[in-house]
Amino acid sequence: MVGAVGTAAAVPERSHEQRVRALRSANEIRSSGAQLQRDLKAGKAAVENLLLHPPDDVMSAKAFDMILAVPKYGRVKANKILTQCRISPSKTIGGLSERQRGELVSQLRR
Repeated sequence: MVGAVGTAAAVPERSHEQRVRALRSANEIRSSGAQLQRDLKAGKAAVENLLLHPPDDVMSAKAFDMILAVPKYGRVKANKILTQCRISPSKTIGGLSERQRGELVSQLRR
């Protein structure tokens, strides 16, 4: 049993400063995503532009969540659009292929 401990690849320890930087970065990304959702709700931002030219700090956001932020789109309509485009509701903005982006924008412009 002694040999089993040393065989797993150990995760390198982060310094306190590295952890603080990572937390700060994650908070900025979350804040930016929340602001973008507020802008979508208020009509200050277009979801089509977000999908075609996503900012770096929104790449990890779920496409489903961004569609939900658009006025007149609820869970049922958002799921229906994603299903029609063959996109999983858990797919991130950064994980969308060009085909998926194009189909999604086409559906949202209807």
